[in-house]
Amino acid sequence: MTNKEKNFMSAVVYVHNDEASVGAFLRTVMAVLQEHFEHSEIICVNDHSQDSSVEIIRRISRQADSTTVTLLNMSYFHGVETAMNAGIDLAIGDFVLEFDACIPDFAASVILGVYQKSLEGYDIVSASPDRRQRLTSSIFYRVFNRFTDFSYQLGTERFRVLSRRVINRISSMNKSVPYRKAVYANCGLKTANIRYEAADTQNTKEDRAERKYRTDLAVNSIILFTELGYRFAVTMTVLMMAVAVLVALYSAVVYLFSTPVAGWTTTIFFMSFAFFGLFGILTIIIKYLQILVDLVFRRKKYSFESIEKM
Repeated sequence: MTNKEKNFMSAVVYVHNDEASVGAFLRTVMAVLQEHFEHSEIICVNDHSQDSSVEIIRRISRQADSTTVTLLNMSYFHGVETAMNAGIDLAIGDFVLEFDACIPDFAASVILGVYQKSLEGYDIVSASPDRRQRLTSSIFYRVFNRFTDFSYQLGTERFRVLSRRVINRISSMNKSVPYRKAVYANCGLKTANIRYEAADTQNTKEDRAERKYRTDLAVNSIILFTELGYRFAVTMTVLMMAVAVLVALYSAVVYLFSTPVAGWTTTIFFMSFAFFGLFGILTIIIKYLQILVDLVFRRKKYSFESIEKM
């Protein structure tokens, strides 16, 4: 008989209109936890599903033996980030498995492999399929990684395991987490990623609310966690200030070597000066906003990987 792990393992599963896959997915997770962990729990976060997902979860939960299944029903559609935060707040495990979607394209052994990798000293270990990313996902991650200074490069992840230390640190860093993967990558703890051979599964079609949410999440994450918006704003500001200077020079040349309409030169000089000052003020405002974003979402008081007592 295999010795079971003593660590308490929590699994948080995001569910939104997943009746086609949640049954097989939940059975897989449940089997791994019951076989390899003495104490475990599964928290299914139902993000206001309109299909039979809840009935399937209740039916599968009756088959649980050594693990407990909790169903957390959100009062309305919140989106994966807020819903998963609610599930993590409820989890009590020493380690927490995060499943952002019910896509069973991995073998049961991958779940245990991710946990065993975390025992090597990694606080965050994610699992990624070896298949090609969708075009939209590929563009998003390329832009995100290009304009951030994270040592860890983000990509498509199917699930991840977090140590309790990660959860405690994230809770102390931010009251709300707008994009968990970015916060995890920037929390300062050791991170690893394993890739697995993805099985062919039927892709579930996202509904309109979920598609809109994920699009808004991508845009908001790029604005909050990358330098793209700031660099674009500064570049445009510098260009417009240069244009204002050129217009002022042009009006001076016209005044000296031509006969402009009365008041034209004064008007152009005033407008050039006004626009130059306006863009200068906008640059200062943009910088202040950048600092506020850094203080609220990106930075922390200090960050360390580990403490060794010699």
